[in-house]
Amino acid sequence: MERFLPLLLDVWRQACKEPRFDLSARAIAAVVAERIPCERLLVRALDPERRRLETIAEVSTSPFGAAPAPALGLPERSLASPEPFARWCLSGEFLRGNAADVRGRLGGLLPDDWEGPVLARGLVWEDQALGALVLGSGAGATYDRSHEPLLAALCEPIAVALRNDRQLRELSALREAAEADRRSLLARLGRQDIADTIVGEGSGLKSVMRAVDLVARADAPVLILGETGTGKEVVARAIHGRSSRSAGPFLRVNCGAIPPELADSELFGHERGSFTGAVARRQGWFERADGGTLFLDEIGELTPAVQVRLLRILQDGSFERVGGHQSLHANVRLIAATHQDLEAMVAAGRFRADLWYRIHVFPIRLPPLRERPGDIPELAAHFARRAAQRLGLMPQAPDEDAIRRLLAYHWPGNVRELAAVMERAAILGEGRRLAAAEALGGGPSIQDPARAGGVAPGPAGDTLDAAIRAQIESALARCLGRIEGPFGAARVLGVNPHTLRARMRKLGIDWASFRDTRPRENPRR
Repeated sequence: MERFLPLLLDVWRQACKEPRFDLSARAIAAVVAERIPCERLLVRALDPERRRLETIAEVSTSPFGAAPAPALGLPERSLASPEPFARWCLSGEFLRGNAADVRGRLGGLLPDDWEGPVLARGLVWEDQALGALVLGSGAGATYDRSHEPLLAALCEPIAVALRNDRQLRELSALREAAEADRRSLLARLGRQDIADTIVGEGSGLKSVMRAVDLVARADAPVLILGETGTGKEVVARAIHGRSSRSAGPFLRVNCGAIPPELADSELFGHERGSFTGAVARRQGWFERADGGTLFLDEIGELTPAVQVRLLRILQDGSFERVGGHQSLHANVRLIAATHQDLEAMVAAGRFRADLWYRIHVFPIRLPPLRERPGDIPELAAHFARRAAQRLGLMPQAPDEDAIRRLLAYHWPGNVRELAAVMERAAILGEGRRLAAAEALGGGPSIQDPARAGGVAPGPAGDTLDAAIRAQIESALARCLGRIEGPFGAARVLGVNPHTLRARMRKLGIDWASFRDTRPRENPRR
């Protein structure tokens, strides 16, 4: 190994100059070519989850050779299974011979245009198969056993460089995803910046925001109660933003959208091989929210088994990944939310009493929009501006007639439905006006503004399920049975279409009965 030290020092130096391996590969290849036949150098990275080998760098040391290709968009080779390649990497075995022989021994390693003698070895770091280093020589030069010690020595610095390259690209992808999530969140919340004030903060939500200010400093669990679409996520983010954890992550989990069989894995993570498809270790939501806030929306949808594990982490901060045996800890502030009556669910045995007491430390009730009609004009103007900006239309403010109609409506979908109606009004008005009357339609929840003496009564029914059924059926009737799309019931109610379908199945609502099946008049007649 000592005779390779000058070469290795040069390779380490070149690898440290540039964290992206594709940019340092040509200099490394030139250094290597001084000691070993190397007209081409190839580094492949293994992506076990996608079952692919990705080309990170492919360069030529010949003055007439190809320039190094950029890191993005390089050829990838699908693998039937990543296991044979990973086993070869971890074995430390060399592949030596002509390109055709190497392809026969390990498919997918070499690009189709490689010919001539080849010498290859796996790249491993901390018992993890990262990829492969491949050298190719031209005519008149072959590889033998005397070249293998040098290649083995080269694998360590190049494995480190490959690991650093992978981490850099992962961080870049995470940064881009975080920025995309931020833009999506701001669009969903109707804000230019996350620090914008909340509409209604000084009026209909005054008592709510006073409670937010009180509990934000306490770091205690919070339970936000309110109907669907009242803005529970907005309040949760306000608590996080005004707390000492504001610099930490804020993660939102819709418990109703998690399949029961995957809930443990999503919340607490899993170890590699813990179940079919678990090809790598995965951090759960609690682990990723360490040092910040985890917002569990619709917590009443969690199964009893998951409730038990959730109670444990709330008691002492400890948990185990699925398939793991090591006790882990996460410093997370929990904010839960639900539109259901958890106290009634506890009495019925559908929600654990001990978990209820744990999360019910500081409840905050969000009033439905029908209880804060004074905020409707300001909210309508806010959503009209947001819709115009998103659609590229001339901003239009709601006129007096539109405000009267909005005040007369019952708003079963609350603020989220108001946002959808204003966007629909902007679309129908084509930038010249806000078509509020057309956007609202003539559904049974709308009163005639001329006869409206107050807010319309809520949906009929003695139970919460009956009220939810009435809201869903009203939306389906207005949308002629349509669930998805800009004029679908999911958009009207402000919920995810999959969540709406799940709730309809639970309540036994047949969407097809609301479809408009009247025969269409033949336009040619």
